Amino acid sequence: MCRNIKTLFNFDPPATTDEVQASALQFVRKLSGMNRPSKANEEAFHLAVERVAAAAQEMLNSLETTAPPRDREVEAARARERSALRFGTR
Repeated sequence: MCRNIKTLFNFDPPATTDEVQASALQFVRKLSGMNRPSKANEEAFHLAVERVAAAAQEMLNSLETTAPPRDREVEAARARERSALRFGTR
């Protein structure tokens, strides 16, 4: 999985439209192998991002859990800790 695509489910506050859109863009970039599409592929690229974002938002809205919502600050601190261990930047 692309490391830039972050988990968006079960957070308080819920994921924003911008976060879902950014994840969709990363996913389409990964699938297509393009960071920025050519003019010939621009329409198909943007349509794919739009459809992936819509499907992701629908899925996030439909998922259910009994687990308590995760805290964004706690998750960010954990990610920084993993990064420090991985890259030795302590």
